[in-house]
Amino acid sequence: MRTTIAPLVLFDLDGTLVDSAADLLAAMNRLRADEHLPPLPMDGFRQVVSKGGRAMLRVAYPELDEHEREARLPVFLAYYAERLAEHSTPFDGIERVLAAIEASGARWGIVTNKALYLAREVVAGMGWATRCALLVGGDSLPAKKPAPDQLLHACRELGVAPAECVYVGDDERDIIAARAAGTKSVAALWGYRGDDEDPFAWRADACAVQPIDLLADGRLEPMRGAA
Repeated sequence: MRTTIAPLVLFDLDGTLVDSAADLLAAMNRLRADEHLPPLPMDGFRQVVSKGGRAMLRVAYPELDEHEREARLPVFLAYYAERLAEHSTPFDGIERVLAAIEASGARWGIVTNKALYLAREVVAGMGWATRCALLVGGDSLPAKKPAPDQLLHACRELGVAPAECVYVGDDERDIIAARAAGTKSVAALWGYRGDDEDPFAWRADACAVQPIDLLADGRLEPMRGAA
């Protein structure tokens, strides 16, 4: 279906553009192996990938307190950094969506809570380094999602009004940030979330069951009334 695409489409990274769970789980299981612990299954772990390293450590080490888990975070991230694009792949249909955005003359970028040095390597591993108009990491600014700062920064850097931008993400924090920034939000239902999370309760402007749905029904159009 033909659709008008906003001048700027921004995406979350893990769970939205890239299925990175396998590489993150491999790093976590390497950490556990160092402590002679059995490997974790993907079930349960995958659901919290979008919530960051500390959430993944809570799943991996539920018996430890926050201080003990925090001490393991640097090693987990170091292991992940060594092999962060070995098994990670774009979700099915994402390449077609990115190509359609580019063919329309619009630009696309990434706003993620992932540390910038890790996000850069993932983007490079996907072959997107020269295609992505802008990459904002979780440590690029003092505040990160659900604060709107990263999205507002991206819009300013690329000279696009927030109302003319669309943000796609698979976590409630993405939708909250988009709403606060004044950008249109699209909930990516193919991403990582727990069984107790209801994405329809996030009040996104639109939802997409699979990436290719982004190209239908005006999901990537700017908000009505945008200049």
